[in-house]
Amino acid sequence: MSRAEEELLARELAALANRELAERFPRGDSREVAAEAEDPERVVEAALRPKRLAEFVGQERVREQISLVLESARRRGRPPDHVLLSGAPGLGKTSLAMIIAAELGTGIRITSGPALERAGDLAALVSSLSAGEVLFIDEIHRIARPAEELLYAAMEDFRVDVVVGKGPGSTAIPLQVEPFTLVGATTRSGLLTGPLRDRFGFTAHMQPYTPAELERVLARSAGLLGVDLRPDGGHEVAGRSRGTPRIANRLLRRVRDFAEVRGDGVVDRAVAQAALKVYDVDELGLDRLDREVLDALVRRFGGGPVGLSTLAVAVSEERETVEEVAEPFLVRSGLIVRTPRGRMATPAAWRHLGLRPPGPVDVLPLELGDAG
Repeated sequence: MSRAEEELLARELAALANRELAERFPRGDSREVAAEAEDPERVVEAALRPKRLAEFVGQERVREQISLVLESARRRGRPPDHVLLSGAPGLGKTSLAMIIAAELGTGIRITSGPALERAGDLAALVSSLSAGEVLFIDEIHRIARPAEELLYAAMEDFRVDVVVGKGPGSTAIPLQVEPFTLVGATTRSGLLTGPLRDRFGFTAHMQPYTPAELERVLARSAGLLGVDLRPDGGHEVAGRSRGTPRIANRLLRRVRDFAEVRGDGVVDRAVAQAALKVYDVDELGLDRLDREVLDALVRRFGGGPVGLSTLAVAVSEERETVEEVAEPFLVRSGLIVRTPRGRMATPAAWRHLGLRPPGPVDVLPLELGDAG
């Protein structure tokens, strides 16, 4: 087979893969458009997303940095550098990716790391992008290694290698792709490989929101939803939202439901407190699982130390659920600590449960690894 025939075959294979992936990763604001149309809750969430940087509340430093990156790219007439957004779930990484595309006036293709299992998936997706288009990969730290290695050349040289044939006779044919901007999002930046992290031109870490910032988020959302939210009601909801806009908006919708069914539709402090009590969200923002973990740690194990696996069994949950869902906020709130011997409750945890804390205990925090 001649070189020209090999290149033609490679392009035909890429086109075939593009048609197959078009159904899995459609163009537009999201690959979840169809799902959102069927799920009213997700339709509401999409409606609450800010569309421009000027509408995005909080993360002032990150907003300023992204604004500079985008404006510089516009003046040079080139796509901006690839962007990596890290931070806890619900802080607005997906919204920022959509905003970047909107500010550039281009389309966006959205996928996730776990969906890219093979190098061919990524090759077909990247080769189908239009010039200047934004590719958003959520949970990019979970991308499969073969796809990640192909992504290196796509990010640096805007090239993908299509392999024709199998075994010793296989040939890798480089195909040029249109210049694009990759926006990667991760909740665990420490799991990113060095080569992938180094290929991003701009990296931003998003911090939890302050209660004042969440009050502004809630005020904007209440206006869009038509909710009569009083300032004291917004203050109460913001204080229980764990520093996360996604949680704040979800609690606002639940408080709205309570106010419409059991009240006159007005959300003030008393209504918010009554509603959140019904939904098992206490004054610190802890939910049922959080309190069960604290209660088991304090009442069953005397405050610890206790291994994570043992703690998970005590609350009838999977180890991963306790570690990834409950523990991050409990640690950030200063209610539990990780030590070489296991998890321990702090005096604040005892007091939150209405108990008297024991005498002072020497605690050595553990940043990496896990006991038990």
